[in-house]
Amino acid sequence: MSERAESKREPIRGGIAAATAAAPASSRGLVTAAAVAVILISSIEGTIVATVMPQIVGELGRFDLFSWVFTAYLLTQAVTIPIYGRLADIYGRKRMLLVSVGLFLLGSLMCGFAGGMLSLIAFRVVQGTGAGGLIPLAQTVVGDLYTPVERARIQGWLSSVWAIGSIIGPLLGAFLIQHTIWPMVFWVNIPIGAVAAGMLILWLHEGLGHKNRRIDYPGAILMVSGSGLLMFAVVQATHLDTALVVALLLAAFVLLTLLVLYERRAPEPMIPIALLQNRIIAAGTIGCFALGAIMMGATAFLSLYIQGVMGRSAVLAGLLLMTPSLAWPIGSSAGGWIMLKTSYRATTLIGTAPLILGCALMVLLNPASAVLVAGFGVAFVGIGMGLTNNTYTVAIQGSVDWNQRGVATSTMSFMRQTGQSIGAAVFGGTINAQLADTGAGADITDRIMDPAFRHTISSETIAPLTQAIAAGLHHVYLITAVLALLVLATALMLPKGLSPHRHGS
Repeated sequence: MSERAESKREPIRGGIAAATAAAPASSRGLVTAAAVAVILISSIEGTIVATVMPQIVGELGRFDLFSWVFTAYLLTQAVTIPIYGRLADIYGRKRMLLVSVGLFLLGSLMCGFAGGMLSLIAFRVVQGTGAGGLIPLAQTVVGDLYTPVERARIQGWLSSVWAIGSIIGPLLGAFLIQHTIWPMVFWVNIPIGAVAAGMLILWLHEGLGHKNRRIDYPGAILMVSGSGLLMFAVVQATHLDTALVVALLLAAFVLLTLLVLYERRAPEPMIPIALLQNRIIAAGTIGCFALGAIMMGATAFLSLYIQGVMGRSAVLAGLLLMTPSLAWPIGSSAGGWIMLKTSYRATTLIGTAPLILGCALMVLLNPASAVLVAGFGVAFVGIGMGLTNNTYTVAIQGSVDWNQRGVATSTMSFMRQTGQSIGAAVFGGTINAQLADTGAGADITDRIMDPAFRHTISSETIAPLTQAIAAGLHHVYLITAVLALLVLATALMLPKGLSPHRHGS
């Protein structure tokens, strides 16, 4: 479909969209700048915390809850994405984006004052609840401001902002932990977010017209409770009785089954199950779920390997963590060119090659490995991510009509976030299980994460402990390798011959 035809089909019926689109050019630029700032703090948050987690664990303790710092944030972020979309249609983009920014900044402030790992996790829930609306609502605001032709250029800028934020995150985290205190990795969001909120209040103007839409509260409740029970059972499996773990898993299965059954009949479902019958969307959402989990294993736990197992510095870990963000745009750019020359299926299959190679290098890691092995591993993963994830996005958006494109895209985004959440839970549970088998004490595990205390532990004590952590992470990377093969399988699910020139919608 041409951009002119798509522009004609786009409904501008007054109310929110029309009032926003009619804003003066100067205000439009300022509102766009505010949206860019919102996306920036979200992308920085996605990578900055992983860099300083060893220091946080060293001070707060409870290494067994390590993965929950990520899981709590990612889960609440994921489940609130579709909720914010519904509320923005009812109450307006400006109001809900300000609520999202406010909750995110409140959670960031509270995280810095956490006195223990449990309180940090609780505050990460608040932060994640706000984070769910940051990127989708910022993109929606920008979409209201510009015509379809202009959006192609603006969306390219927004993608660059995300990549820049992801690169800045690890470096900024390493700098802050070297020169300040760890709460600063959370507090650094506050001035940027406050300025963005002020700009939205002053220059984003909306009409009063709203659409009557239903909010799928039962679907949201089933999604949160089912996913939460599942991840709690996985992460805490080594600390709970077997019977209780089985009961939790069964309860999670029942709740998630009810979610699927309910969403099939819901008039405006949180997760449109019927849409997943589309072969391209089914392949893309499954593939993005696996990609989300792989990315979590390759980034969130890389700092643990570099600092906890290899005993290297937070600065080096930060440099390695920024590698996938540098490699991702390379894959995305190449993928766009390959798609135009071949097809969605061929491009995704090509993308699985560096993805599988990167996961294989991570599997080969051991405490004596050169740091470059990890660097090349996550670089190849980043290239594969750019090739596959971007292709799934374009394929999914091209496989549906205009009036379903937003739902299809948000479903893909939700599944990717869910993959990150469940991946963090499974990987954390895998490491905890390995440590439990070795009988490593929690106090020693916490101390080895903090460089200030690591030198106080004898080499006889450190050696078996680092081997146990390395073994747990080895199992984590084996899982990511299996998930990379799953991405290959979903690539084979894509129909042959479809491309941006022939998308079949």
